[in-house]
Amino acid sequence: MARYTGNKNRVARRFGVNIFGRLRNPLLHKPNPPGMHGARRKKKSDFGLQLEEKQKLKAVYGMLSEKQLVNAYNKAVQMEGNTPQHLLEMLECRLDNMVYRLKLGSTIFAAHQLISHGHILVDGKKVDRRSFIVKPGMVISVKEKSRKMKSISESLNGSRDVPGYLTLDSSSFSGQLLAKPSLDQVSWPIEINLPEICDFLDHTT
Repeated sequence: MARYTGNKNRVARRFGVNIFGRLRNPLLHKPNPPGMHGARRKKKSDFGLQLEEKQKLKAVYGMLSEKQLVNAYNKAVQMEGNTPQHLLEMLECRLDNMVYRLKLGSTIFAAHQLISHGHILVDGKKVDRRSFIVKPGMVISVKEKSRKMKSISESLNGSRDVPGYLTLDSSSFSGQLLAKPSLDQVSWPIEINLPEICDFLDHTT
């Protein structure tokens, strides 16, 4: 599956926020959106605003592909109950996002690398698929031989908070998903209207 390989700093500048939580804020030296006249933008149509909401959602979860987002949405629609809530659960409980939320990776992209390089265990077994869905009760940990990695220690010692639906034991480089997250428990670096995105996807897929 194709992954986004473009300049991630341009994405941050486009939305006007350090969306990926990088230590070197890409907005410090280039605060305006990319382009010759970055600060000048025409007023967006309703379709354009909804499209931007969808692009923000894909960005905060590690530059998801269109196919990944649509697949998650289609699964959410088939479930009984609140579609935005189900979509949130599937995106938030992806292994890459769980590794990031537990501060084992400094950014979502660092989490991608840890998983793909075999450093992450789920219930004691190596899982190298970042789209793996973590279920309540599962324990995520760093492989013992990988615990000396400087990047992991620095991330664990960082100032980010671990959300209430997770518990972290930094001494054992492990954490557990306590329960499926709700909309009011999830904090994004940029405001995202999830119900509006679901409505948009409903009319465009």
